Amino acid sequence: MTMKDNAVRPKYAVGQKVIIQPVSEKGASQRENDIYLYAGQVGEVSDYYWMSPRTGQVFCIYNVRVGVNRKEVVVYEDEIEACLS
Repeated sequence: MTMKDNAVRPKYAVGQKVIIQPVSEKGASQRENDIYLYAGQVGEVSDYYWMSPRTGQVFCIYNVRVGVNRKEVVVYEDEIEACLS
């Protein structure tokens, strides 16, 4: 699968409201621990990027603004879900 394939589209759009949902509780890395601090908070997607670390593997990461100060955090697609309200 390549970035040009129709199957590879971002799951979330810029401006969309999402909820931070870390995959695991209290991650093993500093990055995972930082994301855990925002668990359950609603944010807004400000941008997204395609990543392809290995051949045949393409995924999307998102910049999400959360909190009163609109702190921008970077999350993987499986660490957020759409906010329905």
